[in-house]
Amino acid sequence: MPTVRIIDVTNRDGVQTARLGLAKLEKTMINKFLVDFGAYASECGFPVTEHEWNYINGNVDLVTHGEFAPMHLMGWIRAIKDDVNEAKANTQISHLNLSASTSDQMIAGKYGGKKTQDDVLNEMIIALDRAVELGFTRIGVNAEDASRTGIDFLIKYALAAKEHGAERFRYCDTLGYDSPKSIYARTYKIATEVGIPVEMHCHNDIGMAVACSLEGARANIDAGLDAFIDTTVNGIGERAGNADLISVVLALKYSAENLGEYLDPRINLSIAWKLANYASYAFKVPIPINQPGVGANAFSHASGIHADGILKDNKNYELYDFTELGRGEMEFVETGRNIIVGEYSGIAGFKHVMESLGVKFKDDAEAKYALKLSRYANVLKQKPLVKEELIFIAQHPMAVKKILTLAPL
Repeated sequence: MPTVRIIDVTNRDGVQTARLGLAKLEKTMINKFLVDFGAYASECGFPVTEHEWNYINGNVDLVTHGEFAPMHLMGWIRAIKDDVNEAKANTQISHLNLSASTSDQMIAGKYGGKKTQDDVLNEMIIALDRAVELGFTRIGVNAEDASRTGIDFLIKYALAAKEHGAERFRYCDTLGYDSPKSIYARTYKIATEVGIPVEMHCHNDIGMAVACSLEGARANIDAGLDAFIDTTVNGIGERAGNADLISVVLALKYSAENLGEYLDPRINLSIAWKLANYASYAFKVPIPINQPGVGANAFSHASGIHADGILKDNKNYELYDFTELGRGEMEFVETGRNIIVGEYSGIAGFKHVMESLGVKFKDDAEAKYALKLSRYANVLKQKPLVKEELIFIAQHPMAVKKILTLAPL
């Protein structure tokens, strides 16, 4: 039976959002939460960008040591041979997504008439062959602006990707142009004629990213293939954002489309509340009160009729229970003295905080080194470290040291 898998692109597409960004430790924590959530992969960053090298390699170390397994880390590069070579030379990442613009608009508007469709196709093939030769696996080939690209060329492009070793063909609705009906038809045609999973990468410019993602997944399933959906946490992404991770999973499980039986069994919605709130803190973007599943009003009832109905049976006005998303746990808030770990913290205060989190150090040297890393992390983040970050630093000091180092080692 086909499976619907999640590839989260928060650490690539999300961090490209204007006015936003994440520190490398925050990107790492997003990866940690995604592992717990059950994502198939995280498109974790840019292996040809120098300040990403140590962060990527530190996260790969965590996969190698089993901390971030079985989730796969994928790097985004242009579909050109030089980028493949640079990714191999400077990072230990094993999986790549190769991207090129395929629409007439972008070939003319971005490449300035210097390339044709054939040039784009041939460059992709050369880059993909090189990636396979260098040992990269689970390679995805991306068609940017696929929704405005002629279907015949998309099929030709996807067929070449399959023949040269790609695992998936990423259909990028880069401008949020598709409708659920159009994306189903185009995805089904590619999937059936090429026989390759079509990965759905939908933007939300006209508010249909989640709906289009579901219909694209359905097209893959109807073609007898696995489906891959790209998401970002809280829908954070360029312009109006991407398909929201939690909304996509809720829609797969609870909409009348009835795709829940195909959902990757590793998905664990009970992580949703923690993940969404961490991303909100890290990006400094509040969760809208009407956000599905995790918004403040997602399970709030004011109308007398609704309140009466919900008290009798929550299924009267709720499709799913709040506890499924990890909501409802007791939260403790300091109302008196509160010691925070920052860039100027001392060892006494640090040990007090860590002990309250259940962390015990074997000696003062280990505690002082964790404090040093915490100080540097605070300098880079410029906001207080949260408990998950502090525990992570204490548990993985060597990986954190690499992740916090922006200059090449």
